[in-house]
Amino acid sequence: MLLAVDVGNTQTHFGTWDGERLVEHWRFATVRESTADELGAALRNLVELRGVGLADLDASIVSSTVPQLAPEWAEMGRRYLNHETIVVGPGLKTGMPIRIDNPRELGADRIVNAVAAHTHLGGPCVAVDFGTAITYDVVSGAGEYLGGIITPGVEISLDALSDRGAKLPKIDLAEPRSLIGKSTVDAIRSGIVFGFAGQVDGIIARLRAELGEATRAIATGGLARHVVPFTARGSIDEVDDLLTLKGLRLLHARSLQA
Repeated sequence: MLLAVDVGNTQTHFGTWDGERLVEHWRFATVRESTADELGAALRNLVELRGVGLADLDASIVSSTVPQLAPEWAEMGRRYLNHETIVVGPGLKTGMPIRIDNPRELGADRIVNAVAAHTHLGGPCVAVDFGTAITYDVVSGAGEYLGGIITPGVEISLDALSDRGAKLPKIDLAEPRSLIGKSTVDAIRSGIVFGFAGQVDGIIARLRAELGEATRAIATGGLARHVVPFTARGSIDEVDDLLTLKGLRLLHARSLQA
């Protein structure tokens, strides 16, 4: 059974694969100071809730946007899973040419999403990940990683409003009651949801103007469900919260073929 781990700045999402079947997946808060032992304990406690033991995990792969946690996950694999964990990064065979100035600076999660999106949609395509930042990763019709776009994420923007605006409260993100807010909370919700939806529409439209109208877009990330329903019809073709885990499975399979 394969353990696939996506370490984000805010949350860690991991799942177990039996061949091409996702058995189960979990999320927990990313703690940047976690040690290999703490990660092993968290992993064991969560997988055992679904009847899976550490001994059932005979392979693992991790992508991490938090640099200090990648070696901790690798050490966790050696110590508790008794095998070498594949860490997504420079040197890993992805099967996708990277056409950017410095391929070594490309975030692990971004190449994983690009591989998963292109495998599923073909090219040209765009993977839009609603995480701590919103990232747009672009793949050509020939299956090349062309580059991307990064903007502040939804939660960053909400935090900035309350931190920098003395009278603006922290709010929970929810569906706006209307475009024109009748309270401060409603006004913030409207601005965040419709504002980010408009951003997505504008960027995807510009990418299609550059790459061709056949360019398809897929969204992922925990906050996609709050924004994508308010984007223009046809702007986002699909939403898949499991996109990164699927990409990790694909990269693991490709590493075995290399």
